[in-house]
Amino acid sequence: MKSFFNRCCTCLSVAAVCSGMIYAGAAAALEPVLGTPILTVTGDIGTKNADDKAVFDFDLLSSMDTVTFETTTIWTDGMQSFTGVELDDLLDAIGANGSVLRASAVNDYAVDIPASDAQDGGPIVAFLNNGERMSLRNKGPLWIVYPYDSKLEYQSELIFSRSIWQLNRIEVQR
Repeated sequence: MKSFFNRCCTCLSVAAVCSGMIYAGAAAALEPVLGTPILTVTGDIGTKNADDKAVFDFDLLSSMDTVTFETTTIWTDGMQSFTGVELDDLLDAIGANGSVLRASAVNDYAVDIPASDAQDGGPIVAFLNNGERMSLRNKGPLWIVYPYDSKLEYQSELIFSRSIWQLNRIEVQR
């Protein structure tokens, strides 16, 4: 996560920072977004950049450590490549402390995702599909995508229902 902190965190304790790494005891805050916000996270979070929320534009989100994987989906044809931020990395970056993520789309469709789904190698907040930014018409700007082909348990109606596209809000709930 070093590149993310180099781009978007301001250290409030200079003595705790060395070479861009944040050490225990350092307080960090997200920089305010300069572009159009694409994701707003509210609720039980410790790191904020706009009043009581964490707001991300494309540049801020894409400056975090990203992953790319290939998988098939029930909504697309053929193998797809997705790039985004692992959900667990996003939650760590904002100091999320909850058990449920209420994910909402532009059209106000919402789904609850257990925070336990956010794990290394798990779902990502995808902002690229096949190397291209996703428009609203093409399930963007953000889509929670699981690596469906990597685990049999990711190939279920329950997981498919958590794969919300046109994502623009997450509320971290206890």
